[in-house]
Amino acid sequence: MIRRLLPHPYLTALLTAVWMVLHNSLSLGAFVVGLILGLLIPVFTAAYWPKRPALKKPLRILEYVGILLWDILVANMVVAATILFKSNANIRSTWVAIPLDIRTPEAITALASTITLTPGTVSADLSSEGSTLLVHCLDAEDPDEVRDQIKQRYERRLKEIFE
Repeated sequence: MIRRLLPHPYLTALLTAVWMVLHNSLSLGAFVVGLILGLLIPVFTAAYWPKRPALKKPLRILEYVGILLWDILVANMVVAATILFKSNANIRSTWVAIPLDIRTPEAITALASTITLTPGTVSADLSSEGSTLLVHCLDAEDPDEVRDQIKQRYERRLKEIFE
């Protein structure tokens, strides 16, 4: 019974929090509407989630989000400095192939979204077997360093969370 009413509790919490942020208010009314949406949307979309994603260490998500927000802030400044102070001839735009250790669709989606959310990088393609992610970097001296940083900073943590 409780599983039918609350099929995805983390999604419910996330939708409620997103509603509060979008509403830009900490009022009780905004919370109630967010909670109602957070309860109804997972119920109506449960049929499209045949297998509920397993989160091995859900509290690690908070650490991951903190690191992501910090990296977005830093990357914004780096991209702004690159655009303002580097000439086009000095910008080293490159493609980086990242071999993936993660296999679950949720973890791969989170990694691809993380890369795209971080200014200066864009996830462009996933290999047909899901083992390599193609990323475009606005300015990268060493593509191997970018690959290693993504694997160490993001993929390792996502593997702990999802797998």
